[in-house]
Amino acid sequence: MVKAPRGFRHRTRMVFRKHIRERGAVPPLSLVLHEYKPGDKVHIVVNPSIHSGMPHRRYHGKTGVIVGRRGKAYLVSVSLGGKQKTLIIRPEHLRPAA
Repeated sequence: MVKAPRGFRHRTRMVFRKHIRERGAVPPLSLVLHEYKPGDKVHIVVNPSIHSGMPHRRYHGKTGVIVGRRGKAYLVSVSLGGKQKTLIIRPEHLRPAA
C-alpha cells in the first residue's frame, strides 16, 4: 500500500492545467518584459511551465500591488484573510490589472 503524496504542489493539477496546445509554450515576451512600478496593480496568474518564482497556489487569481523589486522578481503585497502578505514573484506569473 502506497501513501498519498503530501508535497507542495499535490492536488494542483486542475488549478494549473493548460490547454493541450499551450503545453510547453513560452509566455509572450510582452508579459515577461513588462516593467512594473511600485503602486501598480497586478493579477497573479501562475504559469505552470515556469517553476522559478512561482507563488503558492492559494494566491492564484488574487490581485496585489507592486511594492518593489528583488533581482528579477517583484515584491507584491496581497491581502489574504485580513492580513497583508508580501510575495516574491517573477514577472511570468503576473498580469497588469487595468
